[in-house]
Amino acid sequence: MSTAPFVIERTYNAPVSKIWEAITGKDQMKRWYFDVSAFKPEPGFEFQFVGEDPQGVKYVHLCKVIELVFEKKLSYSWRYQGFAGHSVVTFELFDEGKKTRLKLTHEGLDSFPSNNPAFDQKNFAEGWAYIIGKSLKQFIEQSNTE
Repeated sequence: MSTAPFVIERTYNAPVSKIWEAITGKDQMKRWYFDVSAFKPEPGFEFQFVGEDPQGVKYVHLCKVIELVFEKKLSYSWRYQGFAGHSVVTFELFDEGKKTRLKLTHEGLDSFPSNNPAFDQKNFAEGWAYIIGKSLKQFIEQSNTE
């Protein structure tokens, strides 16, 4: 049984170029997202980062850029070292005048082991709500005043 992809949308008070820099610039990503090993917005580029669950268990995320449309779309695979499953994260940007709407889609979550509570759908929903709704928003607003 396949579940629907997780989708979250938020609008930021910043131009597309600013949001694009935040989601594709390694140094900027470190400030609001994860400390990625390296990052180049190029199809085929592989990167990784470590995330930690509330119990302190570390998960190595293995990612590979799949698709890139400058200032419009970034997709990459997302899987975990040592675990079955493969998912895809897609950021889409929509110019709305002086604002930008970001649509994040994370599909394939049901491919991760269902017997591991860390991979529960609600954890992804809470995580993305925090990352996209709070962390990125604060980063953009703070960098608008710098």
